Amino acid sequence: MLSILLFVGIVLMPIAIYAVGRDVFGTYGNLGFGSFYNVLSGKIRDGDLVAWFLVLSPYLAWQCLRLTAFAWRAAGRPEKTS
Repeated sequence: MLSILLFVGIVLMPIAIYAVGRDVFGTYGNLGFGSFYNVLSGKIRDGDLVAWFLVLSPYLAWQCLRLTAFAWRAAGRPEKTS
């Protein structure tokens, strides 16, 4: 699951961010997606926390959903009385 969600964060999310940003704000410095992706990947390689959060956000969202489901199930169980 980590590899799938990491693929989503590294490949699909930057495409979606670029497309939405292009529609809302216009072209990325009059350059294309390649320039946007080079800047993003450079920030990832440099250890920029915001870029890493962007890449890992699908995995983090998945983990939050799992923890929420676990807490929901645990809260719905009646307490054991001995």
